[in-house]
Amino acid sequence: MPRPLHGLYAITDSTLLAGGRLLPWVQAALEGGARIIQYRDKSTDSVRRLAEAEALSRLCQQYAATLIINDDPELACLVGAGVHLGQTDGPLAAARALLGPQAVIGATCHASLARAGQAMAEGASYLAFGRFFSSRTKPDAPAAPLELLHQARNRYPLPLVAIGGITLDNAARLLEQGADLLAVVHEVFGTSSAAETERRARAFARLFPETPRKESHDQLLRPD
Repeated sequence: MPRPLHGLYAITDSTLLAGGRLLPWVQAALEGGARIIQYRDKSTDSVRRLAEAEALSRLCQQYAATLIINDDPELACLVGAGVHLGQTDGPLAAARALLGPQAVIGATCHASLARAGQAMAEGASYLAFGRFFSSRTKPDAPAAPLELLHQARNRYPLPLVAIGGITLDNAARLLEQGADLLAVVHEVFGTSSAAETERRARAFARLFPETPRKESHDQLLRPD
């Protein structure tokens, strides 16, 4: 059954999850309640990336979760996943044409409501804003004020993703401002054990209300 776009959005990191950690740590995050997994690997090893994306797709199917591929619509097409596009990753409309009307396509909007409006017009499934706090993944990304989420909530009907330095200590503030999903890297995957990743994912999952916002009910995801 389709699920609303809502909950913990865990993003992999090829450095944090090196040495055979990728699948066990992702499974732990899913066991803890992560609803979306984004595969983020900037390497040029296309054979390994395809194999890992295929394995993640099978794993996400087991948990009725959604797999998103970072920056690579072609890889997303090969494994039947969604895609997340940054500002320099090509036109969103082209990705929509490649992946079809049911695919989940996210757009990086940084701190710009204007970019969000353009992404929505081009067929985005969700709008990602941030960084809201200091980020180890993208330390040079432009900062976004918390009230931006509230402004976006009042202006756009799409689900909102908050990203950038999110921890268990500051996550609730983003949800209060209107975020539907929290995109997290280090706080979920920067752990010494899969058990700790599961514990943290479960703690994040408990922060979300059981019933998503009405806007999110209108944006349903097909598990990949």
